[in-house]
Amino acid sequence: MTDLYQTQRAMRALRRAAIQRGVVAILDVGTSKIACLVLRFDGYETQADGDGVGPMAGQSTFRVIGAATTRSRGVRFGEIAVMNETERAIRTAVQAAQKMANVRVDHVIACFSGAEPRSYGLAGEWDLQDSVVTEQDVARVLAACDVPPLGDGREVLHAQPVNFALDHRSGLGDPRGQIGNRLATDMHLLSVDGSVIQNLVYCIKRCDLELAGIASSAYASGIASLVEDEQELGAACIDMGGGATGISIFMKKHMIFADAVRMGGDHVTSDISKGLQVPMAVAERIKTKHGGIQATGMDDREMIEIGSDSGDWEKDRRTVSRTELIGIMRPRVEEILEEVRVRLDAAGFDSLPSQQIVLTGGASQIPGLDGLASRILGNRVRMGRPLRVQGLPQAASGAAFSSAVGLCLFAAYPQDEWWDFDIPTERYPARSLKRAMRWFKDNW
Repeated sequence: MTDLYQTQRAMRALRRAAIQRGVVAILDVGTSKIACLVLRFDGYETQADGDGVGPMAGQSTFRVIGAATTRSRGVRFGEIAVMNETERAIRTAVQAAQKMANVRVDHVIACFSGAEPRSYGLAGEWDLQDSVVTEQDVARVLAACDVPPLGDGREVLHAQPVNFALDHRSGLGDPRGQIGNRLATDMHLLSVDGSVIQNLVYCIKRCDLELAGIASSAYASGIASLVEDEQELGAACIDMGGGATGISIFMKKHMIFADAVRMGGDHVTSDISKGLQVPMAVAERIKTKHGGIQATGMDDREMIEIGSDSGDWEKDRRTVSRTELIGIMRPRVEEILEEVRVRLDAAGFDSLPSQQIVLTGGASQIPGLDGLASRILGNRVRMGRPLRVQGLPQAASGAAFSSAVGLCLFAAYPQDEWWDFDIPTERYPARSLKRAMRWFKDNW
């Protein structure tokens, strides 16, 4: 835990240095595409936001000066499966983005999906020495949280204080400077499979780049796709990627839960490929051009030419009705949404004041998805596109770029995490899980 704490702090220091130098790259390592955005920062202010725990580590204004995407290779379920293929794809994307930006980039901030995320709710309390809350008090109350045994090979990816209470006043975003006797905090901790992170770190090193930050795609997509009210009142962001579907729940502007379903748009493509007996590339084309999941009376008459090039003339000239295509796609999409529903129920999502669900990610663009999703997930469903970011090319502003845009915001406006505070080293116990789980049940 201590090593990771040091690593995360070192990365945050690198990120600050890179932003002060003015340029940093954003890398979204996905199953179907690898996207790279180059950001230029101008004017580095260290100021806190008026509401809640602001970007204490400094916030900056930025613009996108380079953008590139390439087909992802060697990544399955959002995790690296073939190292040298992924390395080649990352190099291709980064070089193309550097060329467009006309600047060399050394530092990247990366995000990834998959890695079997698990959420924990932790609680800690601390009696104040002096009646005014100082930064050291915040560090000590965070250190007093019971960190559960995460299991072998698991690492902490995010650890964020989501609420502070001072004596009887709860719901404080930032207690520093306030007066009281007893400080308590609730923290959300996200652990992932450590080997997935290590592979990504190693792969980025092999590309001669320095890693200045790492985040979960589900978290990044939530920051980019949920509007301020949704982040405040409680909303879930469902990021439907190629190989995995990320789920993040936000409340009071903080992520309070994250999970992932190991299925995405590629599984729909694979079903079409098997069902129509065509190569994956042809299946992908048919899916994006003619796909859908809501059948109408017209679909029987709408014939789709498969147009494969196997060399067998009869086979290549085949046509299928759109009804048939919908019959192949719908069951898989339903399965993904049912699985998402199970995860949301487990998180206690229906106890939040607002149950808004926002669908984003490349696979969310299947026509008719919002209707099916509102039937399976609940009626408050909308399609989400990432926020507009200065300098972002039109081609990179769709739902497929939610996590890349969210990562830009994560870079520029860092949320206070555990690593921002000088946690006293004598307080590193992995104590009982009981209190954490009790807090989780009472508060979620």
